[in-house]
Amino acid sequence: MRFAGWCFFCVAFCLIASRVDAATGRRPNVIVIYSDDQGTLDLNCYGSKDLHTPHLDRLAERGVRFTQMYSPSAICSASRAGLMTGRFPARAGVPSNVSSTKGVPGMPASEVTLGELMSKQGYRTAHIGKWHLGYTPETMPNAQGFDYSFGHMGGCIDNYSHFFYWQGPNRHDLWRNGTEVFEDGEFFLDLMVDEATQFIRSPSEKPFFMYWAINAPHYPMQGTSKWRDQYRHLDSPRRQYAEFVSTVDEKVGAILECLDELSMTDNTLVVFQSDHGHSTEERAFGGGGNAGPYRGAKGCLFEAGIRVPSIVSFPGTIPTNEVRDHLATGCDWYPTIADFCGLPLPGHHLDGRSLKSLIESKDSVSPHASFFWLLGRGERAQWAVRRGDWKLLGNPADRSEGAGQIQLPSRFLVNLAEDISESKNLAAEHPEIVQELETIMQQHVVSIDEPK
Repeated sequence: MRFAGWCFFCVAFCLIASRVDAATGRRPNVIVIYSDDQGTLDLNCYGSKDLHTPHLDRLAERGVRFTQMYSPSAICSASRAGLMTGRFPARAGVPSNVSSTKGVPGMPASEVTLGELMSKQGYRTAHIGKWHLGYTPETMPNAQGFDYSFGHMGGCIDNYSHFFYWQGPNRHDLWRNGTEVFEDGEFFLDLMVDEATQFIRSPSEKPFFMYWAINAPHYPMQGTSKWRDQYRHLDSPRRQYAEFVSTVDEKVGAILECLDELSMTDNTLVVFQSDHGHSTEERAFGGGGNAGPYRGAKGCLFEAGIRVPSIVSFPGTIPTNEVRDHLATGCDWYPTIADFCGLPLPGHHLDGRSLKSLIESKDSVSPHASFFWLLGRGERAQWAVRRGDWKLLGNPADRSEGAGQIQLPSRFLVNLAEDISESKNLAAEHPEIVQELETIMQQHVVSIDEPK
């Protein structure tokens, strides 16, 4: 684990903490809810007209909703690494997905996770749900700052047998605090709600931090009979996808109701966000997500692969029913949570920036003049740079439904203010912009390899 810099911040922390305690009597609880493969517009409050999502819509009404929130990456492990460390996924050692096989490490144990950040400052911490950041004792949640952990270590499981859902050999993947547990036949999303509410209800003088990584609407899309009946009029694959999106909403609602019941709502910072865009893989029936005018899907860096629904709620502390159209990223939640909780940051380099002032006031500005994405390894890795309205994609791939194996040029330049669908490549018309954005990319690539 990376502890350099902690001592340096001790005095500053004491001053900050005393100010927070004087104002509130206690630091806030924090819940980060990370849904899985939920598309760009797949909530009612984002414009989908065919979904039933009252609980997340209510969360947006009592908080702030982002329209230009970008995931750290377009695939699961890398996005989670960016969220958990506040660093570019490649800087955190996870430019692509990590193995779902027991005994294989993932994100380096030297990274300082949100769990470690919160635990070191007196929070009790829990991971509930999907991990997908390592499958060895030193890279599983209990060694990465989480006092309590319940969920699966690989990328996806069947929600009833809890076996890895992708390819053989068949292997069971359900763990509680590093010990394999068996709950055959129990619906995993219900198990997560039970575990999460038990953690919230546990009596303690300490505030809590809970990372709830919901494994839905990721495949296998196993909607309950309630939602199958609700959406029987929709065509496949939207039908199966909608069933599971509403399942997510229903389970989030159970947690929000628990906070209300315990009178914890006003002292709990809740962040909801998807890890990246919707899947168009065969295992996901070829699609089903609503990308609206945006191009792409999970697995690519066009807008629908990385522009995600994102909501933050903290009643009585931040505005209610407001929208932020500013560029922000999943890496920003790390310093943002620390900022709201009055916690010192570790002494190493972070790529995320606090969104606190932006959340508090729509008159604030984005903390990012530019941002960089790197997906994969080697010369053919996908990458993108956004600066203002300009966005340059390197080695782009298009995972949109029906896109097939479209051959794209190695450099694809768009102006999002004029072409939100990223349909026209302007690289030949603006070589100077291409060069400027490539320079930003190269600077980031070099910085990733520097010890920080």
